[in-house]
Amino acid sequence: MKKTFIITTLVEHKPGVLSKVSSMFWRRNFNIESIAIGAAERKDLARMTIAVKGEERDAQRLIGQLEKLVDVLKATILNPEDAVIRELALIKIRTANSRIRSDVFNYVEAFRGRTVDLSPESIIVELVGNRSKIDAFLELTKKFEILEVSRTGETALLRGPGSVKLND
Repeated sequence: MKKTFIITTLVEHKPGVLSKVSSMFWRRNFNIESIAIGAAERKDLARMTIAVKGEERDAQRLIGQLEKLVDVLKATILNPEDAVIRELALIKIRTANSRIRSDVFNYVEAFRGRTVDLSPESIIVELVGNRSKIDAFLELTKKFEILEVSRTGETALLRGPGSVKLND
């Protein structure tokens, strides 16, 4: 049965690494559901968090293939129960009248989001949470006119004292 796996990698923070990693997924016919990359705790490293759907054995093979890439220093599958996994979404919704605006404000409050921009015609909402929370908000607000959606992709860290570092 296919499920979503969250893979975290430590890679060299230099040009071309993202291309090499995404090409490896493409060559093995895997679609990346989401990807987030940014500077890690050391200036020369970047942490890449990749969500991919597949079978358990596929995920294990992907880890092996990732670790063969020269620029990938470590790759690990995170257990969702042992990790904090979050995504940021910015959602612009048309607010044609005060009733819609009021409804959107209520939904934003219920989902613990924030209004980050407001104009007479639209609202931009910021939501942070797991993928299902953001999906649920989008499903609830699709009855309004959603003008734009921008999602960061999931990022994750292990809970507690554990960590994915080079010296592990």
